Amino acid sequence: MSNGPVIGAHGRWFAVLPDREPSHAVARRLLPYACRTLLHASGRPWLVGCWDDGPGDAVMATAGGTRLAVIGPSAVTTGDLTVRGLAAADGAPGSFHLLASTDGEVYARGTATGSRLLYTANVGGVTVLTDRARTLAWLTGARPDPARLAARMLLPEPPYPIEALPMWHGVELVPPGHTVRLRPDGGTRIERWWHAPPSDLPLAQAAPLLRDALRAAVGVRVRRRGEVWGADLSGGMDSTSLCFLAQEAGARLVAVTLEWSAAANEDGRYAREAARGLPGITHLVFPSSGIPGHFTGLGTRHPPGDEPSVLLRDRAQQVLLARLLRDHGARRRLSGHGGDHVVTPHPAYVHSLLRRRPLTGLAHAAAHRSRGHWPLGAVTRELASRRPLDAWLTGQADALETVRRGDHPRFGWGPCLAVPPWATPRARELAAGLLRETALRLEPLAPDRGTHGWVHLARRAGTVAGRLAEFGEDVGLPYDTPYCDDAVLAACLRVRPAEAGHPATYKPLLAAALDGIVPATILKRTTKDHSGNEWYAGIATHRRTLAAWAGDSRLASAGLADPAALHRALLAPALLAGGCGELENTLGIEEWLRDLDAHPHPHYLKEHASEPAPAATP
Repeated sequence: MSNGPVIGAHGRWFAVLPDREPSHAVARRLLPYACRTLLHASGRPWLVGCWDDGPGDAVMATAGGTRLAVIGPSAVTTGDLTVRGLAAADGAPGSFHLLASTDGEVYARGTATGSRLLYTANVGGVTVLTDRARTLAWLTGARPDPARLAARMLLPEPPYPIEALPMWHGVELVPPGHTVRLRPDGGTRIERWWHAPPSDLPLAQAAPLLRDALRAAVGVRVRRRGEVWGADLSGGMDSTSLCFLAQEAGARLVAVTLEWSAAANEDGRYAREAARGLPGITHLVFPSSGIPGHFTGLGTRHPPGDEPSVLLRDRAQQVLLARLLRDHGARRRLSGHGGDHVVTPHPAYVHSLLRRRPLTGLAHAAAHRSRGHWPLGAVTRELASRRPLDAWLTGQADALETVRRGDHPRFGWGPCLAVPPWATPRARELAAGLLRETALRLEPLAPDRGTHGWVHLARRAGTVAGRLAEFGEDVGLPYDTPYCDDAVLAACLRVRPAEAGHPATYKPLLAAALDGIVPATILKRTTKDHSGNEWYAGIATHRRTLAAWAGDSRLASAGLADPAALHRALLAPALLAGGCGELENTLGIEEWLRDLDAHPHPHYLKEHASEPAPAATP
């Protein structure tokens, strides 16, 4: 493998090329931006891009005519790959892509959670795989797809699998949990490699599995004792658990806590309690008044990622925190993102529970209904419904109207969908058409609604984790999100949902897993803070910029938004029936389109001043 510059100067990316002669033309376009190149046994380019090759970041091996690569933190070694081949990655801790070239065929997969994605497109007659959709959009000259833009405006959120579709014409996602094979004759085959394990263990047996999985996930990242790690320490159970595990692994922690202004918020108190149990920690606490406000920097154009950013509201805050953590010696940042999504079953588990154990199911349904203040009629309809996923999605397309009031039960395949008040009839028609088209080839993620919903939550978290990792690389402090590792999700899924999902208990699986490691006061916490005050203050502060966006809206230019209706919503967001979430999806899309106009070339593709990296075999 060739030695290239550090990733801090060149963004992380790669492209996988089939073992075909036409691939040379694609490689010639990519090589000026590549730090490293690996070859097929034939001598043709196989893997082109920039990635870290330090211990635990990338592993390469050759076994006969087979080339193998693991890119991303993992416990897999070169020896493992040489001896066991692809099987070495099965169940391995970490978050990584697994790639192989053997007998002229390419094998590639990302993660089941979506934290490591793969995309595919036809580039000049050659099927190319990349880890970033925008690389393929650049290679093909693709533009954003209006139907997919319209679907991203859906409320409360785009449904499975719409939310993961690439934003570009002609660029497709390899579904998480699937492999793709590129044959030398130009053929492509995509097949499923990951299936949810059975949820059949009592909590007392599942908890040790989660403890071991989290400990291993942190261990593949914290590899040297005394290594300085940045960390979020919110005072909640997810991030605090990782801090204790990281210190157990030998990390020197520099942790940050943000204290929001709502009177009942308790993050600061719990975070200080946790810090007292972490000897040697450097603990940085910031009141919200001491950091940039929400939506700071809206007038600045940023290099866009593959899709609208999850960091619209707090990008300036996170840039500041990354700089402060780097100033204290941290080179990576440990995040508890994903814990909310994977350690607690989706409420739709009640649908199956009711049929297996009616009395228990009724008790759980009543508890969830009480907590969510859901109407009895809507709860009854969802629990009685036997509609398959494809029929549900088609029904959502047929009923798609403007935003509906009130919360809806979470016992079905997904929430009731709506378009925001400023969506045009064209936007509604495009979104409904995409829902119907998707329903024609749709399979659930698991046989029952509950496991499907649980895995879907994990995939939403995983996709966001990937975006956070890209942002972290851009600001010089990469994120690590162990809760979004496949092995952690698999451990969580083993628990019986009825023992880990009752709303009267808060994250009982994680509490049992970390018992004896994390202080009991943290594990018994049942509250969660919010930054609603800061959100509305940020909207008010930046109202002039947002009003200008409405007057010169890219979504309006595409025929997807009514600028007058959008302007009214921005002037009075508190009047929106569905709250602030109604606006954030649309604002994220609007910002992303403006950033694309300002940065038409992918920012991570940086041409070398010197000769391109020479090609090499693993």
